[in-house]
Amino acid sequence: MKGAFRLVASLPALACAAALLAGCAGVTVGSISPAEYLAQRRGDVLTTGRLSTSAQEVLRVIGSDADICRKDGQACRNALADSSGLSDEQRLSALSEVWLQVALAAEKGGGAADAAAIEAWFETARHAYAYLFFTARKPRDRAFEDRQTQVRDYYNYAVQQAITGLYRDIQRTGSRSGAEPEMPKVGDWRIETDVSGLRLPSDTPLPDELIPAASLTFSGLRNTYRRDGFGAELVAASNKRTDDEAPRQQADPAEKQKQKPRPPYREMPFPAVTALLLFDGASLGEVLGTRTLRIAAYDPYRTANVQLAGQEVPLAANFTSGYGLWLARSDFALQALRSLFGGTEGLTQPRIYLMQPYDPNRRTVIMLHGLASSPEAWINVANEVLGDETLRRRYQIWQVYYPTNAPLPINNFAIREAVTQTLAHFDPTGKAVASNNITLIGHSMGGVLSRLMVSSSEDKLWEALLASHPMQGAQQRRMEEKLAPYLRFEPLPQVSDAIFIASPHRGTDFANNRISRWVANLITLPVAMLGQLGDISRELIRIAPARQDQGTLRIPNSIDNLSDRDPFVRLSSGLPMNPRVRFHSIIGNDTPGVAQALSSDGIVPYASAHLDGAASELVIPSAHSVQENPLAILEIRRILREQLRPEAAR
Repeated sequence: MKGAFRLVASLPALACAAALLAGCAGVTVGSISPAEYLAQRRGDVLTTGRLSTSAQEVLRVIGSDADICRKDGQACRNALADSSGLSDEQRLSALSEVWLQVALAAEKGGGAADAAAIEAWFETARHAYAYLFFTARKPRDRAFEDRQTQVRDYYNYAVQQAITGLYRDIQRTGSRSGAEPEMPKVGDWRIETDVSGLRLPSDTPLPDELIPAASLTFSGLRNTYRRDGFGAELVAASNKRTDDEAPRQQADPAEKQKQKPRPPYREMPFPAVTALLLFDGASLGEVLGTRTLRIAAYDPYRTANVQLAGQEVPLAANFTSGYGLWLARSDFALQALRSLFGGTEGLTQPRIYLMQPYDPNRRTVIMLHGLASSPEAWINVANEVLGDETLRRRYQIWQVYYPTNAPLPINNFAIREAVTQTLAHFDPTGKAVASNNITLIGHSMGGVLSRLMVSSSEDKLWEALLASHPMQGAQQRRMEEKLAPYLRFEPLPQVSDAIFIASPHRGTDFANNRISRWVANLITLPVAMLGQLGDISRELIRIAPARQDQGTLRIPNSIDNLSDRDPFVRLSSGLPMNPRVRFHSIIGNDTPGVAQALSSDGIVPYASAHLDGAASELVIPSAHSVQENPLAILEIRRILREQLRPEAAR
């Protein structure tokens, strides 16, 4: 028994002795979780604040480590650059990440726009650029490697930080000196710019800001649409108010006479931009030795790929952030209410906003919102359309913003004029793709206006007026001249398709209830409009005073026009549409259990929204804001895709 005890007690000593004789085993086996596995594979200085596993492996090869590199960064970078025991890919990817660590540290210290910090961003981008395009393997050869994705991200982030830092410095220097902004000096770097791939509106000054798209988040937008690729995704932002009607309304009348009328159009004030840093050189040695770089900027809607070092590379893009930022800064919701009730800062004339710089080679979609609304009505519709790559490549979106307090005949005429002027400005010959086969999409009152824009009045509206207000001779000629723009019109010839959404083509009884009548009585038309229409109304009262309410002057407003009892709506609902126009209806049903013919979206009855002869009609469970329903958006995308097919295939 004692012998057995002595044997057991001596086992550890024997094991240790055996280990000494055989060589001590220094490797043990463990297990890690999936999260730890991914962190090891993909974690890096950009995502975790620590150098990646790949970079640490490279440092250990040259006898260094992350701590040594952090304490003596210059010596570490020199050792990496001079090491002959590393492949170009190992050396350049590690140098890019180490320089990124330097730049992030400078940024954390508050020096994001300092020359030293920007130089570190340049070096990060330079070494990533060299890794991607000037090593033995091409990017396509490393397509499935995590390391290439990391290095591409180092490049994109470094470009983003360098360019936004430079731009802040440009703006700051220019505002202090009052002189034309100049490129700041960054060490001995020679910085050139190439904006030939970028199209900004010709009458627009330099943007006030360049904002990284990745830094923006939005509530109200269901999705953010972007394209993975090479380059920094930016938004060129202007601080100019989009509701810039107000300053002119408050100006002195004499001053207003001197001011030129504003054009009815405005290109996107927050365009998307993708930027690159390109380094001079045709070989690895030249790229690593150059002190010249070029900032190249592109419109990602027009440019999907770029040629770099003889290779075609996809260009990164963010298609949502500029649109979201525009809506967030527009103050449209408040201004729409001011317009409805005749506030001094309300809208008085239609405006057309281009959601991207004008492109003559893309078909145009024009969206018209409804009563008391604004372009915000199309938040997700426009975003989802531009998020569809097929539609984005073939269409551009224009949004009409108009005063919804004005009567339908006034808005019909004014919007037609605004669209015509906009088309004439961008395409004087009328031959561009953008000027032909236009699609109108209208919600609610915007749908009624869209239908009027593709309809012919013939003589029906004028004859109806003559029947109630008999005129002849000079008086008739005078009134006909004044009323012709509102009572005589033909279809817009450029429009080939229309989508009507929850549109009360025959009016709605909702406009007759007590609340609607109370709101209608609060609506005030702009002074200029009152003066113009007041002269006409007073003359009509003189012609047929018995038909007025004891001679009381009351010009009908938009809510009056939406009533199913309104004479204009009753007459115009029967006007013939251009037979060339292919139209579709999307209708909401918020009355479950009721027969479709008697159903309603809570405001517009099916009987008013339905139109015979539609190419398609979709009824979906929805209240009146049908255009925001995902099923409606899918239907809009389907229709737009179908329109791209040849006529025979339709």
